[in-house]
Amino acid sequence: MTSREITVAEYLLIRLKQIGVDHLFGVPGDFVLGFFNRVLESEVKYVGTCNELNAAYAADGYARIRGIGAFASTFGVGELSAINGVAGAFAERVPVVVITGSPATIDFRTRPLLHHTLDDYRIPLRMYEKITAASTQLASGETAPAEIDRVLSACLYYQQPVYISLPSDVVSMKCRRPDAFAFPEHAASDPDALAEAINEALAMLDRAQRPVVIGGVELIRFKLQKEFAGLIDQSGFPFATMMLGKTVLSEQHPQFIGIFEGERSRDYVQDRIGSADCVLQLGNLMTDFNTGGFTTNLDDAKTISANLNFVKIRHHYYENVYLGDFISGLAGNLMRRDIATLDIQCASNACVHRHTEQYQPDVRQALTIKRFFDRMSHFVEDDSIVIAETGVSLFSAAEMLMPQGTTFIGQTFYGSIGYTVGATLGAATAAQDRRVVLFVGDGAFQVTCQDLSTMIRYGLKPVIFLLNNDGYTIERVIVDRPYNDIQPWCYHKLPEVFGGGLGLDVHTEGELEDALDKAGKADCLVFVEVHTGRMDCPEALRSAGKAMAKMNQLA
Repeated sequence: MTSREITVAEYLLIRLKQIGVDHLFGVPGDFVLGFFNRVLESEVKYVGTCNELNAAYAADGYARIRGIGAFASTFGVGELSAINGVAGAFAERVPVVVITGSPATIDFRTRPLLHHTLDDYRIPLRMYEKITAASTQLASGETAPAEIDRVLSACLYYQQPVYISLPSDVVSMKCRRPDAFAFPEHAASDPDALAEAINEALAMLDRAQRPVVIGGVELIRFKLQKEFAGLIDQSGFPFATMMLGKTVLSEQHPQFIGIFEGERSRDYVQDRIGSADCVLQLGNLMTDFNTGGFTTNLDDAKTISANLNFVKIRHHYYENVYLGDFISGLAGNLMRRDIATLDIQCASNACVHRHTEQYQPDVRQALTIKRFFDRMSHFVEDDSIVIAETGVSLFSAAEMLMPQGTTFIGQTFYGSIGYTVGATLGAATAAQDRRVVLFVGDGAFQVTCQDLSTMIRYGLKPVIFLLNNDGYTIERVIVDRPYNDIQPWCYHKLPEVFGGGLGLDVHTEGELEDALDKAGKADCLVFVEVHTGRMDCPEALRSAGKAMAKMNQLA
């Protein structure tokens, strides 16, 4: 007979499993070891990382694939090492559960000068309160279940991180066994505001001769892709995405015209959106990278902008209108247009990729960024996960046309250098049946490189392309100074140092072909060091650098 009582740690682990967490990333420390012992006995698999920052990044990458992620670390030194990774998840609306193993409850009352602690034990909690949707310090077996449920519900509802401080004595306290988890549902829209917003938007869209839709990141975070696809299919309208919303729908869709980055867009995309007589924006965050340095220049008089809980039409605001309800209401009332009348130049006909243009290598030619990413457009397969580090990698990969079923990950808003190494660990753990491809620069890689060894340790098999351009090119396009230099490494030898995987060194187009052939046959992690010119980068990044130089008064 199953006991009606379990420990608080067991309750938390059962709840994590119920909401989709199959793996817990973490780094040991004495205050969290009691909880980790319970993890090893549970259905949640422990994945040990080399440092707490990468544990947070890994939980972020895992959440972008699975819908939620989690990591655990020890009090003070551990959790504060991870805080930057959690801040990025907060900024980009990624649901991550942060679990801190903390001192016993009596220590919070008496405040002895224990190792890893501060004189005020509640400082870490107060810090995390600023970058989480909800937080708690568990106090007893009686109150822990309700607190755990409250915090996990907030994580899923707001799609942002939450924080749970788990004192070492509370770990083994007894509590009730959980029932099925009650997943939160989004609050219903104000019916009158919703109806008025839909009617006004329909009137604009019905009059429009050249409408266009721009899909954004909130559609991904709040799992509204199906509703968005219904609207696109029903209307026949052309659609673009911004960088944060890349791959919200298949980029092979016949109505997809490309990535919109304001003045950094391809000419057709910029012209098509600029000449539109009605622009329907759904779930976009108007960040600087997302908008091409705030150069979208959309006319308010022609724009409908809907975000998670409000709609703006021209100069009218409708509060308490849920994005999903608004999209469904539009889709149910729009008449399908004849696509031939809407000036749709499908991106799959305009971009270099495997179906449009054969790649012919010049075997002795030194690689350039453009030629490398042209080749990658033929290399990435259907249903892959493509991860691109901030800088040359992100700005180049964003313009790649992704194959059917591919998921694109880039920290386009927060832009923490080094994010993608941990995120690759998380994504590869979350989807071990999909190919994960990482593009990362040498400067960013040096920040978080240790967890390449964690991927090898757990038998993960991503293909990693390290773009070695001798330092921080993303900073050099802002201002080129010696502080952007780094110590050169023999990066391709790191798999050997870390005990597994295949390392390859590439300078020419011919060597790249040989490396890709070996990668295709390898049944292990593949690490390809690609050498390019020091200032070789896409024009979009140069433009971003000029804008940042001006903003920071460096120009």
